Amino acid sequence: MSEWPYNQEDEDNEEEEDGTSSFQFGSKDGLILLIDCSKSMFNKEDSEEDSPFELCIKCTRSTIQNKIFSSDRDLLSVVFYGTDKSENSLGVKHVYVLHDLRLPGADEVKQLDKFLTAAGNDDFETKFGHSEDCSLADALWTCLSVFSNTKQKLGFKRILLFTNNDNPHEDGQQLRRQAIAKVDDLRQNGIDLELMHISPPDKPFDLTVFYKDVLYADDDEQTTMPDAAEKFEELLTRVRMKNHKKRAMSRVPLSLADGMNMSVGVYNLVRSCTKPYPVKLYRKTNEEVKTITKTFLKESGDILMPQDLRKCQAYSGRNITFEPEEITEMKNFGPPGLELLGFKPRALVKAYFHVRPAQFLYPDETSVKGSTVLFTALLKKCIEKGVVAICRYTARKNTPPRLVALFPQAEEVDERKVQVVPPGFHVIFMPFADDFRKLKMEENLPRANPDQVEKAKELIKKLQFAFHSEAFENPVLQTHYANVEAMALDRDDVDAPTDFTLPDEEKIEKRAGKISQEFKDLIFPSDYVPGAKRKVGGAGGGGAAKAPKSEDFDIDIEKEARANRLNKLTVAQLKECIKKLKIKSVSGTKKADLIDAINEHFDL
Repeated sequence: MSEWPYNQEDEDNEEEEDGTSSFQFGSKDGLILLIDCSKSMFNKEDSEEDSPFELCIKCTRSTIQNKIFSSDRDLLSVVFYGTDKSENSLGVKHVYVLHDLRLPGADEVKQLDKFLTAAGNDDFETKFGHSEDCSLADALWTCLSVFSNTKQKLGFKRILLFTNNDNPHEDGQQLRRQAIAKVDDLRQNGIDLELMHISPPDKPFDLTVFYKDVLYADDDEQTTMPDAAEKFEELLTRVRMKNHKKRAMSRVPLSLADGMNMSVGVYNLVRSCTKPYPVKLYRKTNEEVKTITKTFLKESGDILMPQDLRKCQAYSGRNITFEPEEITEMKNFGPPGLELLGFKPRALVKAYFHVRPAQFLYPDETSVKGSTVLFTALLKKCIEKGVVAICRYTARKNTPPRLVALFPQAEEVDERKVQVVPPGFHVIFMPFADDFRKLKMEENLPRANPDQVEKAKELIKKLQFAFHSEAFENPVLQTHYANVEAMALDRDDVDAPTDFTLPDEEKIEKRAGKISQEFKDLIFPSDYVPGAKRKVGGAGGGGAAKAPKSEDFDIDIEKEARANRLNKLTVAQLKECIKKLKIKSVSGTKKADLIDAINEHFDL
């Protein structure tokens, strides 16, 4: 194995404590959706089902919406091939560039919505038409020119090809060779071609007939092609998997022994989804405002540059000053990477070891050749022996090292050969000794009797269901995006999203209504009323009680004020006293402000 090629850019990328990357990628991504518009794409087996073309339009629409909300810098283009009319910069026949490579917006969504109506199908026949004489090489050549004509720098370029024809050039060997050559040109220009094949109505989609030789089989996700999609959900899932940005937080070496290093990419599989940050705009021109921050010297007002700033630490009555280079050197704990320390049984990694979100390791062949082979061998052996690898992990040059456990995970695919679980290692951060707390259990606490315990178990069994986190969407985020979408598309009615986090009271009552009532009868007293306010020290025990008003307790406010005992009253009681004394001007709402207002009322 070769030595690790250290990249200075990795040093500048900071990492937050929650495991998310704090830096942002400067480059933009370019995506072209290449859709087959031949006559077979518009055929339906059932009038209630969508045609393959309609499935593609729905996926395209969903992809554009996702780009608008989550990747507002990425460029997207829609290209039709197999049309009778032509519209492209090269002048090739039967290829129509519907949208150039640009930032998608509401106009693109509105135009795609027209294709999903009956009138839209008739309009498609008139405006675009169909043709069976289109060459796939011409369509790919047009996509290559679309990427070449853009003036913006693209960091990642990909083409998604939608079709239900498994052999577009059945009688043309020359066209077949041209398509293979054009795919090779795409690969040399750094453009990935992905097939989004749809199941034809009369026969299964056969990849071996044409696309097995045309497509470049270099996928970092799986080694086998999935089956053809039949439903919208299947096609949309595959499109999102291919369109999802699989960018490594960092690329670090994994050292197994002296002279045996491989390169791995560190990824985040899950992260929290938040609302986009608001953008400040200038009121007159509606242009984005750029914030400029300057540091001034207090005594003279001179502008300070970064090299003029120092950091200091107060110690023994004096400030000890450090240069920026000294701060950087103090944070240096060695080169970044993973160093193997040994192996432990998988059962020793407990669920309560969780101190921060786990990360994921996948081999990086671009930095060190042979990393995939060595990584696969290590993964297989860890799975066979049921062990985890204990490593010393330094994420970056200026981050302290951590002990981590590399938890192996094998690849899993569904019944349609679509990957649902990737192969690799989960990076589980091991806790330190002071991360564990010692809980002190109070003695002589009330205990449930055996009947109550058994009834609780019975109730829990009735309320169990198969939980999947992806089945629950954040209602706040969905409402926000629904309002933005309605505003962009000029819609008056906003479809309120369903809040799946709320309990289904009807279903709960149907499944466990009787047992729930029996459980309440065993736990609560006979006079218990759910939701009713309980008095302090009453039968319900230390429940929260509303503070009594001033007329509810027999005290002389002036006497208490003169005796300097107002601080023994609560804020709610002091407010009621102020209300009773009809004091109108109060400087604040804090307890001290209320006491001062009462004392001032009595001239104290």
